[in-house]
Amino acid sequence: MRNKAIEVQNVAKSFGSFQALKGVSFDIYDNEFFTMLGPSGCGKTTLLRMIAGFEAPTSGSIRLHGRDIGAEPPHKRRVNTVFQSYALFPHMTLEGNIAFALENLGWKKDRIRARVAQMLELVHMSQFANRRPAQLSGGQRQRIALARALASEPEVLLLDEPLSALDLKLRQAMRDELRALQRATGITFIFVTHDQEEALDMSDRICVLGAGEVQQIGAPNEVYEDPANRFVADFIGETNFLPAEVIAVEEGHATVRTPLGQVKTYHKGARVGAAATLSLRPEKIGLDEQVPQDAPRLQGVVTSRNYMGGYTHYTIAVNGVELRVSKRNAVSHSASLEPGRQVQLGFRPDSARVLGQ
Repeated sequence: MRNKAIEVQNVAKSFGSFQALKGVSFDIYDNEFFTMLGPSGCGKTTLLRMIAGFEAPTSGSIRLHGRDIGAEPPHKRRVNTVFQSYALFPHMTLEGNIAFALENLGWKKDRIRARVAQMLELVHMSQFANRRPAQLSGGQRQRIALARALASEPEVLLLDEPLSALDLKLRQAMRDELRALQRATGITFIFVTHDQEEALDMSDRICVLGAGEVQQIGAPNEVYEDPANRFVADFIGETNFLPAEVIAVEEGHATVRTPLGQVKTYHKGARVGAAATLSLRPEKIGLDEQVPQDAPRLQGVVTSRNYMGGYTHYTIAVNGVELRVSKRNAVSHSASLEPGRQVQLGFRPDSARVLGQ
């Protein structure tokens, strides 16, 4: 059985008449990269601040390795936070920044010196030990903030949108570094972001938050391929939503009537006779020669095209609705489909999902 690092039990938080969190419950395990994902205002940063001790729950409890930490001040918890701004001391060297917290913990000088050297090596910054933060790039400051937070051997590391200030290429590189650091240290990472790509790329599990509630928790492929509801399907990745009427439900499958015809596939909460929504990802739809052999073929017309490098995104008008379709550019300078062109399209029924209302 896996050990629980954090237990969030029916936690609610109100600010005056505004309820930021509404009875949230979940567990986070030892040595897990756990991400809280959601739009601005969904409660993810508030929840992170409560785990850190900077906010107190209005109701409910938070446990760290079985111990209720609701009444403990931040400095008593073996939980460290890496902020978006990094919060490095500008007047100190990198060594000084990392050593500062260890000195406050009463570590002996020899132990501090060895630990600082170890952390600088871990984040590949040993050669910059005597520099100050202003002499570093954004990515280097990020590494030092991580080294400082990890130096005191916390039980849990909290990361509050730490990559949002970096440019695209650096964000992508830092994702790999963060995941490697988590594996190397074995520390539980709790990562907060509104960026779905970051969450899908790095996480062992993702907690999707919306309107102060947990919408779904699962592995990245689970929340992407099998969204629990329309909110999750819409927030993570792109999808086509089609109105659907449920005409049959059996053994985990539902048959629905849609503008594209009848579709039988997996469902989440469908009931016979009820209105529902069919969710169909753009990359699951084949065009012309890419239509799956066993898929029904539909006729459509290209209404728009957007070239995005690795993919070209099309909008296709078919049976009175418009579908977004993504086609991978597997061959250099391959011909694109111009607006106005007639095309065939189709998809395997089991690549769609029926979502209850």
